[in-house]
Amino acid sequence: MTQSVPPQPAGGNPFAQPPAPVPPAPPAPARGNVALGALTAVVVALVSAGIYGAVVGATEYEIGFAAIGVGFLVGFAAGKVGGANPVLPLLSAVLSLGAVYLGQLIGTAILAADLVGVSAPEMFTGHLDLLMEAWQESADAMTFLFLAIGAFAAYSGAKKAAA
Repeated sequence: MTQSVPPQPAGGNPFAQPPAPVPPAPPAPARGNVALGALTAVVVALVSAGIYGAVVGATEYEIGFAAIGVGFLVGFAAGKVGGANPVLPLLSAVLSLGAVYLGQLIGTAILAADLVGVSAPEMFTGHLDLLMEAWQESADAMTFLFLAIGAFAAYSGAKKAAA
């Protein structure tokens, strides 16, 4: 009985194994998709407006750093997801203006609801005209400065995230 010896590998190592297959690379993150970046900016603007409104309602003050945070979050999210498209910083700035304004309206609704004795959502949906009128009467130079700072932060955030 003779035993057959398997052939030796070319390198001379009798224990060499063939190389293991390489797993496929994970898909690249979605960047450069303007529509997805815009949708992300809208969602982040709505969420951050609600948070900003809650902060304004709880503290009874408009806080500049919160407006900067709203703008930066909107711009950064749009730039990270959407890439370096030149439309996204401008869209982020506009959405940030709306988010800071909406946050101020939500904060006003929270404060007015306590005075009137109704819930804040009821105040916001049922008496939006009164809220907008109250916002116009209480708006001063700082209010508009916060709107502008939020828009600038959004523009800058989108540019930095895309870089």
